[in-house]
Amino acid sequence: MAHRKVKLHEHIQAQPRHELLQVADVVAREKGIEREEILFAMEQAILKTAKTKYGFENDIHVFVDRTTGAVTLEKHITIVEDEAFDNAMTQMKLSDAQKDPELSDMEVGEVIVYDLPPVEFGRVAAQSARQVITQKVRDAERAKMYEEFEGRVGQIVSAVVRRIEFGNVILELGRGEAIMRRDDMIPRENFQSGDRIRVFITEVNPNARGPMISVSRTHPWFMAKLFEQEVPEIYEGVIEVKAIARDPGSRAKMAVFSPDSGLDPVGACVGMRGSRVQAIVSELHGEKVDIIPWSSNPATFVVNALAPAEASKVVIDEEAHRVDVVVPEDQLSLAIGRRGQNVRLASQLTGWNIDILTEDQEIARRTEEYNLRTQLFMQALDVDETIAQLLAAEGFVSIEELAEVALSEFARIEGFDEEIGEELQNRANNYLQSKNKEHTTAAKKLGASDDLLALEGLSPVCLIQLVEKGIKTLDDFADLSGDEVLDILGRDAMTLEKANELIMKAREHWFSEK
Repeated sequence: MAHRKVKLHEHIQAQPRHELLQVADVVAREKGIEREEILFAMEQAILKTAKTKYGFENDIHVFVDRTTGAVTLEKHITIVEDEAFDNAMTQMKLSDAQKDPELSDMEVGEVIVYDLPPVEFGRVAAQSARQVITQKVRDAERAKMYEEFEGRVGQIVSAVVRRIEFGNVILELGRGEAIMRRDDMIPRENFQSGDRIRVFITEVNPNARGPMISVSRTHPWFMAKLFEQEVPEIYEGVIEVKAIARDPGSRAKMAVFSPDSGLDPVGACVGMRGSRVQAIVSELHGEKVDIIPWSSNPATFVVNALAPAEASKVVIDEEAHRVDVVVPEDQLSLAIGRRGQNVRLASQLTGWNIDILTEDQEIARRTEEYNLRTQLFMQALDVDETIAQLLAAEGFVSIEELAEVALSEFARIEGFDEEIGEELQNRANNYLQSKNKEHTTAAKKLGASDDLLALEGLSPVCLIQLVEKGIKTLDDFADLSGDEVLDILGRDAMTLEKANELIMKAREHWFSEK
């Protein structure tokens, strides 16, 4: 039911106050905020004065007519259940209301309204009202400013340097004030009061003294926005900036792509005789910019990112999210870059961990891995060196892989058939069972509980690592997060998805017990 308001006693006629509306209009224009917010501030100021006169314990309401400026003061009394009554100044018991002929039909929740005479503003009251209005206007200004700048996060704006404080630069952004911290400035940049510079808005936070606006000239996407201003094709969306990596003030790499096969995105960003990219370099105080073509193929993208160095071979390890890039000896220093800058930026740009190897280093690494696998197969499978070398040469890297591969894969090896493959798999399985038994026994000695040992999908090697870190029961394991499991076992042990799956399996008994 809608709460009804009942007015009692003689209605007090509110007099027009057009001067209030005129003041509201003037302030709204000067401050650039809504007229309604000014009028609301006036109502709050009048309310404060009215409560001073009639008592702060009363439920008083003030209304300023938006057409005439007339001010109406009301005192509200709410009808409540007898047992809920606790304030005689703002409430009336339902039983008392029913005894009054004028109120007998009222119900719980309905409001009795008494008109109050208008208040006269003395000197103190007028000063208090002025303070309330001023504060409300400031609050409205801050809210408007916050809303304005919050919508500009991620944009480049022009700002004027006002002062330097403790190495931080305080900037004027129209009606707002921004701060550019030392870490957000390009090295060796020096500013003077009155300098006009371009900055990138990174964050806007509400603050008691107005929005706190953080800006940067080192943010990667500051460069992207500069190119957007210089290259029409980026602004129009014909060319996309896919990724950026920066060493501010020194060097940067930017990957660009265009779905239009007839358009050269790199050439468009460089511009005629390098005019477009040179404008960016000047803005960034000589920061060299490598513009490279983006590719959905990780190997191609990594090779492009390492430019100007040339790669001769790329090996991708998707599980470790690592790329081994082999380069000629004379390209090694170029690929790595001064103090590792080139490979570091390429890694940031592509999101892959990149290892640079010369051809000799790659051969040495592969030889060492080949010898280690050969020794492993000889010991685990009890075979001679020739068979072990054949298995290693075919690309087998672990006993687990040999145990799980299809028998037809063995038949493809020269001199092997499925019968030999079956014997090798039997030996591999026997070896794994023996090792698992050893690891399980070791885990038990370290204190692993039976329910943790029985968790399917958790290898004995992983069990030992967990127990050594104090994870000895199924509940201990169930309390972990997927990331915590990988921190203990190593990122190569399993995927995050697999870790989360094991944790949920460990928690199943919690739900069954409930």
